[in-house]
Amino acid sequence: MNDPERVWRTAYRHPVPWETHFPPQTMVELFDQACAEAAARPLIDFLGRAYNYAETLDGANRVASGLKALGYGPGDRIGLFLPNVPHYVAAYYGILKLGATVVNFSPLYTPQELAHQVADSGTKLLFTLSATALLPTALEVLDSSGLERLIVGSVAGALPPTKSLFYRLFRGKEVAKRPDDARITAFSALIDNDGAYEAPAIDPDRTIALIQYTGGTTGTPKGAMLSHQNLSANARQVMGLDPLPGTEDRIVGVLPLFHVFANTCVLNRTVANRGCIVMLPRFHAGQVLSTLDRTAATALPGVPTMYQALLDDPRVGATDFAHLRVCVSGGAPLPAELKAKFEATAGARLVEGYGLSESSGVVSCNPYEGDGKSGTIGQPIPGTRVRLVDKDDPHRPAPEGEPGEIVAAGPQIMRGYWNRPDADAKVFVTDAEGTRWLRTGDVGTIDEDGFIRIVDRLKDMIAVGGFKVFPSQIEAVLYRHPAVKEALVIGLPDTYRGEHPRAYVTLNDGATEPPEALTAWLNPQLGKHERVDEVVIRTALPKTMVGKLSRKDLIAEVMAER
Repeated sequence: MNDPERVWRTAYRHPVPWETHFPPQTMVELFDQACAEAAARPLIDFLGRAYNYAETLDGANRVASGLKALGYGPGDRIGLFLPNVPHYVAAYYGILKLGATVVNFSPLYTPQELAHQVADSGTKLLFTLSATALLPTALEVLDSSGLERLIVGSVAGALPPTKSLFYRLFRGKEVAKRPDDARITAFSALIDNDGAYEAPAIDPDRTIALIQYTGGTTGTPKGAMLSHQNLSANARQVMGLDPLPGTEDRIVGVLPLFHVFANTCVLNRTVANRGCIVMLPRFHAGQVLSTLDRTAATALPGVPTMYQALLDDPRVGATDFAHLRVCVSGGAPLPAELKAKFEATAGARLVEGYGLSESSGVVSCNPYEGDGKSGTIGQPIPGTRVRLVDKDDPHRPAPEGEPGEIVAAGPQIMRGYWNRPDADAKVFVTDAEGTRWLRTGDVGTIDEDGFIRIVDRLKDMIAVGGFKVFPSQIEAVLYRHPAVKEALVIGLPDTYRGEHPRAYVTLNDGATEPPEALTAWLNPQLGKHERVDEVVIRTALPKTMVGKLSRKDLIAEVMAER
């Protein structure tokens, strides 16, 4: 098997040596050590209200104690159906302290999507908020699944007093009333205790800290099992990319914490570095710009569409970017033109990185300082090995000089998929030395300096503003419409979001449903990032020689028509 690290090791450009070893560490150890050393420092700035490390530690301990009193403990799966709010941090680390497993759920999920993953993961308890965008969905799933209990928090309670009053008076329509139900506990009631609990023994390598759902390489959602060591190692690996450790560290946390990118790069890395998360519950370009002014933030990780939105906002010219040092882009390819324009406007470095849910978040990144390579996803981060294998036979190296499937090995690589040994067998390949490599499904090249360039992908997934959209799930909804005979969904280039989904269908004989009506019927049943720009009706869709619908040929036809 080809071994490119031998070639580019001398050209390695990250400040921490590539050969760095990351000893086993639990997430509880990582969190507790940070809180002990930085007790009085701010960990969270939530719209102007500060929570220091000592307060956040107390909150996490109280969550663990409250969950223990309700009968939950090691091995239980406990879900977070939350946006970026302080409740997330206390619940996340409190669950981990209990030896239980966090399951992340997107606040964009429909009741059907939430119910499916609750059932698949065996989630017993779910944290959410008394918000109209969340609570009704959680209540529906509580009544229709194996979910046992909800813990419901209040956004107003986490805000500064003046903003809390404003929220209650003027944004009441966004607040859902918490039902009087024995299965529902207020977050405030859960943490109404002294924070005492019996800490369980946690094996950093074997205890699963997080189940992060992903489409893997097939488009079928699966839960990536990430151990305490997977997460703590990746946090330390990412922290090691900073050439100026120990300097001011205020990171804008607007990327959703339920996403693995933010879980590692915003939450765990910042805790490990004793920094401050300037937390925003949702992305709004003007609010991000004003937050940069208010907090003098030093880092702003995001997805390409976010940086484009900031540049498009009329307030960008009046924003003070003086303290901003580095922005890390992930989730979708970063256009070179966008990178250059943002760097010229903000005066901060915008670097592209790469990772997967299966890798705890990060595999490679361009250097924060010095020479990177635009259009690449950078070099492997410390402790990570990356190789290219044959696209048709992952047990063989890629042919010399040709692109191959990217495979990775390192301390951050997941233990496997939740209850899916069949999927494990397809996604892992073990070499003659006994090293287990993760197949990424992405095809790329590696140059003599170790910079990786993605040139194609084996997956059908569509990258929409950093989110992964799976065509088969949209197609499954389309097939429920009585007029639809065949359906294919493809991703088309989008200058703002990277890609957007578009559906193509044929109709059953005699059906006369107009395309606008199909679009209006389809989109309300999808998550916001899954919604198609239009449904196109065709008399026929391309098929393979054996009669299967051909997504590849449809993409070729559509692109030829553009």
